[in-house]
Amino acid sequence: MSDSIASYGGPLAFKVLQGEGRSPVLADCQGRDVFKVEARQLVGHQREAVVTEGASGSAWRVTSDEGVHLKGTDLAPFPFGFFNAGLQGDLFHRIRCGATAGGILLDGLEIDLANEYWLTGSFALGTGQGHAEPTQVEVRLHSTASNEVISNLVSDAVAASPAMALLRTPLTNTFALYINGRRRVVEGVANSIAPDARDPFEVYPSVPRPLNTGGARQYLIEKTGRRQEGAPALAPAGTTTRIVRKVKGKGRLVDPAGLTEIETWLEYPGASHFVFRTDEGVSDCAPSGLALLSAGIAFCYMTQLERYVENMKLPIHGARLVQYSPYALVAGSRGGHLTAIAEPIDTHLFLNGEAPDETHANLLMMAARTCYLHATATAVLAPRLRLGNL
Repeated sequence: MSDSIASYGGPLAFKVLQGEGRSPVLADCQGRDVFKVEARQLVGHQREAVVTEGASGSAWRVTSDEGVHLKGTDLAPFPFGFFNAGLQGDLFHRIRCGATAGGILLDGLEIDLANEYWLTGSFALGTGQGHAEPTQVEVRLHSTASNEVISNLVSDAVAASPAMALLRTPLTNTFALYINGRRRVVEGVANSIAPDARDPFEVYPSVPRPLNTGGARQYLIEKTGRRQEGAPALAPAGTTTRIVRKVKGKGRLVDPAGLTEIETWLEYPGASHFVFRTDEGVSDCAPSGLALLSAGIAFCYMTQLERYVENMKLPIHGARLVQYSPYALVAGSRGGHLTAIAEPIDTHLFLNGEAPDETHANLLMMAARTCYLHATATAVLAPRLRLGNL
């Protein structure tokens, strides 16, 4: 494919549809909504997705790439960066909402968040397996409230965060496969029982362009120019030990109304730093944390698809997917505080090529097995939390 992120100009992320209102799971009230990601493979490891924040929410176009260690062009953020920023953005929102509801004044709020992933086995031998470790979270606040009040505030925020719920809940995710336009039964993973999804190729006959929203922020995602020290080396296609990848993120609440700024990077020689901006407030001027998190899962899965195609030299191309991620907030028994729920992710994969159906089906299964973020969603990985002062 000759299509690339740079082909059409414009920023790395922008709004493409103005919603009627923010999703109930973003408005911090009881309700359930499904975030939809429609993604397509571009040249190499570049990808483009439209993320819709629920039934009546806004839609955002976001882009992703890989670093040179995976033969990417390093133009846009890596999938882990989306996921890290999404976890932070949603937690910022729940802390802010809890503070407002409890009359707690926050003079400052920062979060450091670290993820760790590892791979065993080999792409070439079909034995690859992705794994994840519990997320490390440090929340730093400045407030006149007591330590007990702040501790309860953050604990309630973690319980009310659908992003955090995804970490602590083992999900049996489902898949559907469409080969050259026809749906097929998949093996080795749970089959989706949902109706056929619409192929993004048909939904978007032209490339998404920025919505003229007047006051919308131009730079929702930026490459900072900062890099990790050292020269990058190509990542191996397999290992007899553990290949560990550590991802760091550092965020701050920029505006008490809901705007955050989060920097993420891979701890790997030569890896670039990227900044994400999220908005959980009524201004709706940037994607939510849940939107970034959902996009990160889809992008990570597509990375594994492409790596397997590369290593096995498969005659399969033009990968697209539609991913449904349901989130909910329900009234709990914790003194009236809300409790978050993350439900199984439903992924509909569209593939085209000359390979046999069995090869296409095996590709779907192998990508699911090696996807670090699907591994995160299927495991019980309750976040490890620390509190600090600014």
